[in-house]
Amino acid sequence: MFEGFRLSTIDTAQASIRVRHGGSGPPLLLHGSPQTHVMWHLLAPRLAEDFTVIATDLRGYGDSSKPETAPDHEPYSKRTMALDQLEVMKRE
Repeated sequence: MFEGFRLSTIDTAQASIRVRHGGSGPPLLLHGSPQTHVMWHLLAPRLAEDFTVIATDLRGYGDSSKPETAPDHEPYSKRTMALDQLEVMKRE
């Protein structure tokens, strides 16, 4: 599964995000919501023929960090999780 892909963890400002990446070409981000990045295991290798595929586990999923929540749920807001993904893409 995911032959030719590398597995790593990228530390963002507020979370550690598990990333599997491979391929070449323009970057393509795939996240595993509401599952882990493994949900892409059949499609990612085909996409990697034309793209650099970056498949992540969102915070709270899989091997990404699971920060404590807050009364306003901000640590798991879509805005906060999108910022994690933006930081991952800046480092890829």
